[in-house]
Amino acid sequence: MQRRQFCLGALGAGLMLPPIAAQADETYPRYPMRVIVPYAAGGGPDIMMRQFGPKLGATLGQSVIVENKVGAGGVLAAQYVAQSPADGYTVLLGSNSHLIQKALQPNLKFDPINDFVPVTLIGTSPSVLVVAAESPYRTVQDLIAAVKARPGKMNYGSGGIGSAAHLGGATFVSLLGLNAVHVPFKGSVEIPISLLRGDTDFAFTIAGTAIPQVRSGKLRALAVTSQVPLDELPGVPPLNDILHNDLTIQEFWFGFWLPRKSPATAVDTLYRATTAALKDPSVISMFASIGVHVVRSDSPQAFAKFVRAESAKWTQIIKLAGITAD
Repeated sequence: MQRRQFCLGALGAGLMLPPIAAQADETYPRYPMRVIVPYAAGGGPDIMMRQFGPKLGATLGQSVIVENKVGAGGVLAAQYVAQSPADGYTVLLGSNSHLIQKALQPNLKFDPINDFVPVTLIGTSPSVLVVAAESPYRTVQDLIAAVKARPGKMNYGSGGIGSAAHLGGATFVSLLGLNAVHVPFKGSVEIPISLLRGDTDFAFTIAGTAIPQVRSGKLRALAVTSQVPLDELPGVPPLNDILHNDLTIQEFWFGFWLPRKSPATAVDTLYRATTAALKDPSVISMFASIGVHVVRSDSPQAFAKFVRAESAKWTQIIKLAGITAD
């Protein structure tokens, strides 16, 4: 799936529809819905959901409450939602991070394929290879040369093993045969701080977190992991244009998952409400401002098929990069 296709589909969809709940079932939703976000407050996905929540709530006819449950690369949030009542009122902001963590740790007490009902994709976002604005590295080639000259002395930060930043960094050093140290933090919001302090040298930060830091002049963007350049970061090349390896194309996505055995009415109502809200031009603009591009699945079944294909893809990347949970 390509970014331009997502954008065109979203932009051509028209204006937001009236509230959906009454059209589907007068009894659902009867009270506020919770969306569990597996990422720290202040990061790109959290900002995205907190701004999208009111639009979704207006379409549903009920409030949408955003809760952060951070830890273990999204595993804690997934386990929490998987064990929640299957009544349609507890939603997980699911992502390929959950597929990645399961591939890394098969014994985890949740199954992203079988423990959830996929509802719909809502957005996709690449990572951005960044350094501190005061860093001497102005291009990807500068950074590569520096890491080669100082084997084992330079490092890259991430939001934890299996996170977007970890996979981006591990793929980068593996493809080039570089020796750099991985420094995992508790969440992605710690990465810019570590770069500014000089604790880490570079990072593959998700676009929603990187773009505001780059625009404010705190970080410098060297490349993006999307297949095409980002409009929000003019002049910053795709990493694949430099390394010429498709494994560097890493788009991370977000979507809604409900616990397994959730009522079909809840799945259908949430799907239609979400896809309607995503058509709002203000939502499309807001998502774009933080590096997220609107994506809407054709149906919950189509999203389920997509999730299975993504599981196979990221498992392959993990094996090729030699990433382990240890």
